[in-house]
Amino acid sequence: MLTLYNAMNMKWTDTQDLAYALDETYPDIDPRYVNFVDLKDWILALPKFSDRHNGSGEKILEAIQMAWIEARE
Repeated sequence: MLTLYNAMNMKWTDTQDLAYALDETYPDIDPRYVNFVDLKDWILALPKFSDRHNGSGEKILEAIQMAWIEARE
């Protein structure tokens, strides 16, 4: 897969970039079955993520998860 996410630091609103980073970092995980607690932890662990740790909510996490699912298809 071609890496499409940017080289700059990512924020919660960088939905597509986060989805590509997650897809590259966790290629064996099916994003359809990831719970939001794990998803948030994995995003916070991404080296290029630099936003507030408490800056996400269910709506943002759902958007990131959906983008990750679409990136797989």
